[in-house]
Amino acid sequence: MLIQRTTITQYLPLLAISLALVSASACTSEIDNKPAAKVEEAGKKAPEPAKEDTKAPAPASVELSLDKATSKVGFIGAKVTADHAGSFTDISGTTKVASGKLESLEVVVQMSSLSIEPADLQGHLMTADFFDVEKYPQAKFSLLEVSEKPGENGATHEMSGNLEMHGKTMKVTFPATLTMSETAVDGKAEFKIDRNLWDISAPGMKNDLIKPEVALSLDLHFVRA
Repeated sequence: MLIQRTTITQYLPLLAISLALVSASACTSEIDNKPAAKVEEAGKKAPEPAKEDTKAPAPASVELSLDKATSKVGFIGAKVTADHAGSFTDISGTTKVASGKLESLEVVVQMSSLSIEPADLQGHLMTADFFDVEKYPQAKFSLLEVSEKPGENGATHEMSGNLEMHGKTMKVTFPATLTMSETAVDGKAEFKIDRNLWDISAPGMKNDLIKPEVALSLDLHFVRA
């Protein structure tokens, strides 16, 4: 019996380490590796700088429309025990381009088009605990400013805009990869936000809390109508 007790005692530290590793693995989320957007009070678009009085006319802007067939707006939410990836299938938007630069950009998401598995989770996310789609049927992003700023994962620009969601508007700034011409604009971005800042604050169950961070994934393509 003494030998058995000694053996068990020797293995206790190893058992504790194993349990700790399993616990840490269960808490790992894909959201953790996404860059965090800078979130501030809603902003206003900066005024255009004064242009010199020249004979050359200002370049005409071209309006492009979001290609719904190829564009995607996805998200990842997470509990302590698991990630849940979803998307919105009804999105629309426009952008204006002049001389290869963005003048404006707006994207509108119909919140009732939320798609996620399982079905009971999809239904719960639409209630007043989360998005409350009956009261707040749309979310909208409106560009305030964009600048060239190389970053991680191939980012080429930094974008700032007002994100209106759940009846509240906040300014978000995040890295993006943009390709622009007079006939098309392609943009990709991945970043995370704290849903509590938009008053979406359901905590989840006591033994399986919902993380406040939500990762957004944008893959947007604008083309001439």
